[in-house]
Amino acid sequence: MDVKSKQLLILYATQTGNALDVAERIAREAERRACRVLIRSTDEFDASSLPAEDTVIFVVSTTGQGDIPDSMKVFWRFLLQRNLGSHWLEGVHYAVFGLGDSGYQKYNFVAKKLDKRLSDLGATAVIERGLGDDQHPSGYEAALDPWMSSLWSELNEIKPDFFPEGPDFLVPIEELIGQPKFQVTYHNIDNMDSQLSTTTDFKYLQMQIGRARSMSSGKVPHEKSKPDAFLKMVKNLPLTKVSHEKDVRHFEFEFVSQVIQYEVGDILEVLPSQNPAAVDSFIQRCNLDPESFITVHPREMENHLLDNNLTALDVPIKLRTFVELTMDVASASPRRYFFEVMSFFATAEHEKERLQYFASPEGRDDLYQYNQKERRTVLEVLEDFPSVQMPFEWLVQLVPPLKNRAFSISSSPLAHPNQVHLTVDVVSWTSPFKRKRWGLCSTWLASLVPEERIYIPVWFHKGLLPPPPPSLPLILIGPGTGCAPFRGFVEERAVQSQSSTVAPTLFFFGCRNKHNDFLYRDLWLSHSQNDGVLSEAKGGGFYTAFSRDQPQKVYVQHKMQEQSQRIWNLLGEGAAIYVAGSSTKMPSDVMVALEEIISKESGAPRESATRWLRSLEKAGKYHVEAWS
Repeated sequence: MDVKSKQLLILYATQTGNALDVAERIAREAERRACRVLIRSTDEFDASSLPAEDTVIFVVSTTGQGDIPDSMKVFWRFLLQRNLGSHWLEGVHYAVFGLGDSGYQKYNFVAKKLDKRLSDLGATAVIERGLGDDQHPSGYEAALDPWMSSLWSELNEIKPDFFPEGPDFLVPIEELIGQPKFQVTYHNIDNMDSQLSTTTDFKYLQMQIGRARSMSSGKVPHEKSKPDAFLKMVKNLPLTKVSHEKDVRHFEFEFVSQVIQYEVGDILEVLPSQNPAAVDSFIQRCNLDPESFITVHPREMENHLLDNNLTALDVPIKLRTFVELTMDVASASPRRYFFEVMSFFATAEHEKERLQYFASPEGRDDLYQYNQKERRTVLEVLEDFPSVQMPFEWLVQLVPPLKNRAFSISSSPLAHPNQVHLTVDVVSWTSPFKRKRWGLCSTWLASLVPEERIYIPVWFHKGLLPPPPPSLPLILIGPGTGCAPFRGFVEERAVQSQSSTVAPTLFFFGCRNKHNDFLYRDLWLSHSQNDGVLSEAKGGGFYTAFSRDQPQKVYVQHKMQEQSQRIWNLLGEGAAIYVAGSSTKMPSDVMVALEEIISKESGAPRESATRWLRSLEKAGKYHVEAWS
């Protein structure tokens, strides 16, 4: 007979940190009920040992257009093996909580697929899957609170052994606060940095960033902690009219360290610089010494990152450098647990009561309005509760990590050797309480002056738009900044066409007004004339939808309907479809338009058109890159 462990296993798959946050919250609630817990990321767990588990809670997020988080891909491939059979997980109990956004077509797709697969493999669901929705006025927690409540009562019914103290036992939160996950060690060093190098030495800069990010709580894999390269900005051009409500910029960068080979369709990740005044205010508010040298270690020594990287983690770094490179103090909002821990360190009674209320299920909606909806920053929250003095170890754990921002590259290395171009919407908005907010990275990039020679740490990786061979006909749909990768595609084809024949390209672009936000207008028009790669003479075409230039709104899908025969003819020649853009609704509207076009032009029923598009997806000829 299998000996099954009497501890609750929680497995999470996260892309942005939300699923980890939920998993840790479930773990804390289980511990309050005297239940033993083990929490692991799916990429840290051997899927073949699942049958030996008693009960497993899965917390999984859905990314992009129904995609599985990177950390779950190997785990999921293992579960899909046909030889596992319908009894493989017999006797194992499970529960699934998903995080998604109902604005997307494939809402919580990963949680739904995982739930079905576990059931097909013979596992028994403790409760129905929970689905957290980013679109809900209270965010994913609106679904999480009642789901957790049901989980504990059902689990207690079928597995009372998990709760040795009985169903009503609850450890007071204060007793559970315990120790933070990280330990900060202070070092007596006169001035370690002075003997090393100046900041123009890229190896040193790279080492500083790698060291800080290896130590941080952001769970950055060690090989990704050091930047691939450094860039300097050489052009910062507005693409929209000054009077227009949107500010979209064209940025050109040159490599100042080693040149990284990239392809069209790739992604550039940028580590943004924080406002030095905000970093100073945070350090002052928290009574920290910016000049002190520190090392940061996870408390649990079995952490494999620690084992592999003792050398990187053992080199002290200035506290101020650590904060500015790893802790997002003035742009991201803290999570609910931040308020819970703050309540423990509040010395003013009214502040303690308000923080405890925010951390309670009853205060959930008010916290969401105060914190997430208002996008309140860590610094603002700390200033709102002046009696709270949190130890630095807790801040390291709970301040949101400073994250890289990802952008579609909008250049072709064939057309611009040694350069990388980006097309960036400078993000700004007004909060419900009428406060002006700005996106950290886009605002910082827009503020850079090429002459200043600021060095920008970057990482390159593959996106969801694979580079097409010159012989492949293309149908490109890219409204707004969705045109960014296709600028690279078109530039590349223009260079290739000088020495060989390239297949036809149809491009559908959309924006609000012809005279305000027609991004790269001259570029597209020049390539659509005089036998250019977008010209009808070469079998291509360039079509624009200006949504606000007439009483009725016109979008890219309407322009596609007008060109249905040309689309159908190109599909008949084996064309691939590429869709990119910043709307949650646009990709599904485009899919519907394509279904209608295929049905109309082929005379086949709509269901057949849907199946045909699915087969196109499976064949790797339908690609979508959408961002919210």
